Amino acid sequence: MTRRTVRIAMNGVTGRMGHRQHLVRSILALREQGGLDLGNGEVLWPEPVLVGRREPALRALAERHGLTEWSTDLDAVLADERVDVYFDAQVTPARADAIRKAIAAGKHVYTEKPTAGDLAGALDLARLAAERGIKHGVVQDKLFLPGLLKLKRLIDGGFFGEILSVRGEFGYWVFEGDWQEAQRPSWNYRAQDGGGIVVDMFPHWEYVLHELFGRVTSVTAHVATHVPRRWDEHGKPYEATADDAAYGIFRLEGGAVAQINSSWAVRVHRDELVEFQVDGTHGSAVAGLRGCRVQHRSATPKPVWNPDVPAVESFRDQWQEVPDNADFDNGFKAQWELFLRHVALDEPYRWDLLAGARGVQLAELGLRSATEGRRLEVPEVTL
Repeated sequence: MTRRTVRIAMNGVTGRMGHRQHLVRSILALREQGGLDLGNGEVLWPEPVLVGRREPALRALAERHGLTEWSTDLDAVLADERVDVYFDAQVTPARADAIRKAIAAGKHVYTEKPTAGDLAGALDLARLAAERGIKHGVVQDKLFLPGLLKLKRLIDGGFFGEILSVRGEFGYWVFEGDWQEAQRPSWNYRAQDGGGIVVDMFPHWEYVLHELFGRVTSVTAHVATHVPRRWDEHGKPYEATADDAAYGIFRLEGGAVAQINSSWAVRVHRDELVEFQVDGTHGSAVAGLRGCRVQHRSATPKPVWNPDVPAVESFRDQWQEVPDNADFDNGFKAQWELFLRHVALDEPYRWDLLAGARGVQLAELGLRSATEGRRLEVPEVTL
């Protein structure tokens, strides 16, 4: 086998998602399996170059995983002709400027979302990348979750008939940080640092709805900061200035309606941290991170409303589990593989910076809808 190296500058991998999902479970996992098989006797070998602001954290991370290349000088890394791809998992406010530098340096770009702080900035990145002729992609990991892959299989097989509605529930209780350590970094709850659940989650909901059910054509949103006071990583109290819950209604192309609740101030009473219920004329499904259950119209019971007697049937037991029928790899790794094949072989890849701009647009319009208290149309984005 011939080994072909692709050197990837990975910025922000000392953070939670950048470390766990992108470095360990994607790039290092690819190395552990011997690289990415490109076919015809060729293997693509990813060589990460860790980039960040904190030298001690970078050094410790590199030593932990047996890596030798790391730097706190992004400009120097981007000037290195051996570097092929720039990946960004930094905090949102730092992302757009770094991507702009990478594009100017002629590096292919793969990035977390949101890609920029506003739609104008996100579209600017997409235009610059198109003008420079580089390859570019945006992480849209939830499309690769086993539960949503099963849901996509049902859609493609015509299981639902006409899809009428989508109901999504996402979230969990994030501890305030005083008497139990918070599970998320404190910047998530400061608007001035790019935090907020709308900015974080609406880009996800945009691509999930767009890819599975149709383009979002309008949005109505209400946001809240349910927990106004939190404690940071050093035990210091601070004012939570960003929204920690969002309640959105999305009209979809074709007429279906999606309603998605997102919250970091909710206790979980469902099977998984995120669940989507899809109802159609021929059947319904409930999909989570991994599982997916269905109820066809031929097996739909006929409940009758009678609050005077207790329910004698278990409604959950009336649903059927969708089998795996396939081996599901880590979703982040699966998308990394597709992007690297796009870079190495020029294979088609549609989750680009323009797709990322749609997510930024929906978050921007969602926040505006909440501020103005009205429904807003969502125009199609173009370069």
